[in-house]
Amino acid sequence: MYKDYFRLNEEPFNITPDPRFLYLTDQHREALDHLLYGIRHRKGFICLTGEVGAGKTTLCRTLLARLGPQVRTALILNPILTETQLLRAVVAEFAIPTKRQDRLGYLNLLNAFLLKTSAEGRDAVLIIDEAQNMSVDGLEQVRLLSNLETERQKLLQIVLVGQPELRAKLARPNLRQLAQRITVRYHLGQMDQRETQEYLRHRLEVARGGGIAPVVRFDAGAVHEIFRFSKGTPRLVNAIGDKALLAGYVHRTGLIDRRLARLAAAELKEAGR
Repeated sequence: MYKDYFRLNEEPFNITPDPRFLYLTDQHREALDHLLYGIRHRKGFICLTGEVGAGKTTLCRTLLARLGPQVRTALILNPILTETQLLRAVVAEFAIPTKRQDRLGYLNLLNAFLLKTSAEGRDAVLIIDEAQNMSVDGLEQVRLLSNLETERQKLLQIVLVGQPELRAKLARPNLRQLAQRITVRYHLGQMDQRETQEYLRHRLEVARGGGIAPVVRFDAGAVHEIFRFSKGTPRLVNAIGDKALLAGYVHRTGLIDRRLARLAAAELKEAGR
């Protein structure tokens, strides 16, 4: 609705995990470096955690783009599965041709695929998002996948991504074998006020798409209100940023100030966000 008015090619504050819009704070850059290090040095297990809306899924999409076509990847977005369903999903994500199998059949197919991938000099990476929702049996199945190896290296690099509850779950005594195998860990925190300001500016610039400069900006008062409401959580910054632009459009102004930011925050609070 407001794109043409503000000279934007697309909406800047969509909540879809589009890597083009990722603003790399120092934390996000460190998190990405940890993920790339763990994968490229074949550490086996890597764990990334962060609060809801911290940008974990977008970071995973960026990771996939950074790895490039030389790395075979599988991304599981909904891991609430039985062990057999999980194996079937992994096989499907790696595009391994198959007919319906039992657990052993899927494991044999996956092992053959990984051996072939390794013989070609390529790596294979499995990323499991929302891993805090996995059952203990599911996590144990993932641990067993790490046993797929040669005498010299792990055949599969596994990245577990989840909310802080994942850390608590991995600390359980019955999952200590898995926890001990995770050699690379990173917890993604929230943005500070300066980063929130840069985040808003970055997303507007990406939405501009190389066209003429947009006729909208957030002043210092608006940034303060957005940070106070969102506490630096990217998803909430997006939500209030979108509402604030709509308010600017309604009031026919390109200056998003403290008053418009407060109006946007009040609307979100009323909606229960």
